[in-house]
Amino acid sequence: MYGNEKEVGEAVQRSGLKRSDVFITTKIWSAAGSVDKTYQEALDSVHKIDGEDGYVDLFLIHQARGSAGSLKEMYLALEKLLETGKTRSIGVSNWGIGHIEKLKSFAKVYPPHVNQIELHPFCQQREIVDFCHKNGIIVEAYSPLVRNKKAGDPTLNEIGKRHGKSVAQVLIRYCLQKNWVPLPKSDTPSRILENADVYDFELMKDDMDKLDGLDEGSNGALVQAVKNT
Repeated sequence: MYGNEKEVGEAVQRSGLKRSDVFITTKIWSAAGSVDKTYQEALDSVHKIDGEDGYVDLFLIHQARGSAGSLKEMYLALEKLLETGKTRSIGVSNWGIGHIEKLKSFAKVYPPHVNQIELHPFCQQREIVDFCHKNGIIVEAYSPLVRNKKAGDPTLNEIGKRHGKSVAQVLIRYCLQKNWVPLPKSDTPSRILENADVYDFELMKDDMDKLDGLDEGSNGALVQAVKNT
């Protein structure tokens, strides 16, 4: 859907890094009409990224929309991709509890390895996060920086000032301490470096309590909050 698989693959090749030192994730948007056809579309994505003999580290179903049949078709295709060694792990994105639990009726791989959802202090989605943690599903947080829309928030700035860190660094550190895998986005080299510089400080309990108190539930979502029923 993002239209950048080929370019990502080229960038990794030109970087000079070992393939094993880069973690590449891609997604499937919709079913193609059968498990085999959907598997082939997913395989085509892998080939665009890492060539005929390559693999991706994580393959996700992009969203929970669509019929139960199409979601099943996509998940079975990803399981086949896992079986053939073309992905190292599989998961879902924007899935609530009900969608994940429906996998039990047919999935060989249950639970999924990952659920990628919108997460930040203003949209904490506690019900699905608790479910994932209890079931051993890695929680990935997209939009952890709230797309910079909360750069002026007094709580974030006060905590950042106390620790000598930026608002973005506070937000990323918050994710890490909540046991979420943050996926910060930037095309500015200096900010990319800054976003990685979050391992020399720790948010105190008082900081975490203040950030927990910013939760606005589904109203705080920029993209979408999951539906758990």
